[in-house]
Amino acid sequence: MALLSLHPREPAQPHGAAAPVDRPLDQGERWHVVQTLAHREFGAAMQLRAQDLRVFLPFVRASVRHARRTRDVCRAAFPGYLFVALDLDRDRWRSINGTIGVLRLIMGENGPLPVPAGVVETLFGYLDETGACRFDRDLVTGQSVRVASGPLAQAMGRLVRLDSRGKVRVLLEILGGQIYATLDRANLEAV
Repeated sequence: MALLSLHPREPAQPHGAAAPVDRPLDQGERWHVVQTLAHREFGAAMQLRAQDLRVFLPFVRASVRHARRTRDVCRAAFPGYLFVALDLDRDRWRSINGTIGVLRLIMGENGPLPVPAGVVETLFGYLDETGACRFDRDLVTGQSVRVASGPLAQAMGRLVRLDSRGKVRVLLEILGGQIYATLDRANLEAV
C-alpha cells in the first residue's frame, strides 16, 4: 500500500486513493457515501482501509500559490466526502461512524443509503494514469468553462484554444469586462 503525505506543508501523494478500479464490486456490495471532517478525507480513507474496507477517494491535482511559491497538491474532488464499498449483511458498517476523521455514514430510513448505480463507476472513467480525476478531458473549443483553482478561481469564461502541451486560452468575464488568459488545462472545468 502506498503512503499518503498528510502533512499540510508537504505535497500530498495519495497514490492508491483511487485503488478500487482494479476489480468490480463483489456480490451484494454497493457504494455508500461517507462524510468526513473538514480536510480529513485522506486520513479517514487510510483509517477505513485499516478496517479492511474498500475505499474510493477521488482526488484532483491543483497548484497552490502561497508566499510567492507554487506547489502541487492533491485535494479531494468532493471535499468532505468519500465512497466505501459495503455489503450490509457482511461488513461491520456501524464502526464507520466511530472511525477517526469520519463525521458519519450517510443514512436513509432503513440503514446506509447506497449511491445510485453507475455514479461511482462513471467517476472511474475520469481517472488518469496516476489515479487523479481529470474532469477536464471533455473540454472543447467554444464551450463555457469555470476556473477551478489559482488566482482566477471561480471566474467564468469561454474556451478559445487548446494546445497539445496542456495549455488553454480562455476569454474570461471579469468585473464587467473580458480578458484573455492562458491557463493549464487542469485548472478548468466544464460548466
